[in-house]
Amino acid sequence: MHYFDYKNSVFHAEDVSMETLVEAYGTPLYVYSYKTLLRHFKSYDDSFKDFPHIICYALKANSNAAILRTFASEGGGADIVSGGELFRALRAGIPPEKIVYAGVGKKEDEIIYALRENILMFNVESEQELMAIDKAAAKLGKSAPIALRINPDVDPATHAKITTGHKKNKFGIPIEGALEFYKIAHKLKHVKIVGIHEHIGSQIISLKPFLVALQRLVSLIDELKAEGIEIKYLDIGGGLGIQYLDEIPPHPSELAEKIKPILQGRNLTIVMEPGRTLVGNAGLLVTKVLYTKKGHDRDFIIVDAGMNDMIRPAMYDAYHHIMPVHKKKRKDVFADIVGPICESGDFLGKDRELPSMLQGEYAVVMSAGAYGFSMSSNYNSRPRTAEVLVNGSEHYLIRKRQTYEDLVRDELIPEFIK
Repeated sequence: MHYFDYKNSVFHAEDVSMETLVEAYGTPLYVYSYKTLLRHFKSYDDSFKDFPHIICYALKANSNAAILRTFASEGGGADIVSGGELFRALRAGIPPEKIVYAGVGKKEDEIIYALRENILMFNVESEQELMAIDKAAAKLGKSAPIALRINPDVDPATHAKITTGHKKNKFGIPIEGALEFYKIAHKLKHVKIVGIHEHIGSQIISLKPFLVALQRLVSLIDELKAEGIEIKYLDIGGGLGIQYLDEIPPHPSELAEKIKPILQGRNLTIVMEPGRTLVGNAGLLVTKVLYTKKGHDRDFIIVDAGMNDMIRPAMYDAYHHIMPVHKKKRKDVFADIVGPICESGDFLGKDRELPSMLQGEYAVVMSAGAYGFSMSSNYNSRPRTAEVLVNGSEHYLIRKRQTYEDLVRDELIPEFIK
């Protein structure tokens, strides 16, 4: 559930109208609901309250400092995949002992940075990475806490580009070789095994893949125990889906209800890495209709938000519900909602039956809180949008809109060209 809705026929974020926000900050504009962020975090926290757990928010979904601070204030941790995300997490007040570091391509300087900050654990993806972590820890005279990321070869039945737990994917260590891999890690002098990790994909709307993967990891944990290798942290990753159109994703409480009996009696702390489920439906993108025109078999509604602002539709054919800010009697049209970018793939919605909108009106693109701003770019030299957080009747700028000067601020011209 989210706190976005029409009030007196005008779309609102909590108690603030889009009219107010557009007048104050312009468009395109990302808008987040504080109450929704809290509701979604607590849905996880409450669901696992009777089991030791750490909620490590996946920064890749949305790494704005205000959002990170919101989750940190509720006791949340962080799932990171780069040195930059580690910097963001620490700066936002997330304790290092609640930070897990995943990703297949950790660089030496990033590993050393994480070791110096004493993070909870590295989720190791390959043997060469394991050796690199051991070597870096030796340099610092430290013991690196690790989990092995296991690829359980489970089909999560989601989009091919966000599947991560199948044997053909680049992520993790094949489960059939995991026991031997753990034995190798167990012999290293500067590595300490503390956990086991899996993450099978994103936008998953069935619990079955999670449970299949979990059963395989639990069996492996038992094999490891027989070898004298104790596991303290069971990192089950993230991936629970959200509603974009007509999906009916499971609630975190349903996931908890299914997995707690499997883990009952085991001395394990569950680590979770939700991203989309926390922020996806807590954010939207407001955009202005610049022009409308008739095409051969459809209308085109041309708006000021493009694929540089919101790439998910172009990249994944993702659906985001789009509606006018003002609710009134309108005729429906068959249209594409497209942006100003010089690409045929620049669209926010295709082949839509939706209410007609006029030049100068505003529209909201729903479910844009995850992988919206975080995947945005300056393509076509377009400044990145502003971001705003709404709490009740108050609204706060949490990222300034870029200027043209910002676009070139870090560029240098060699003297010989001058």
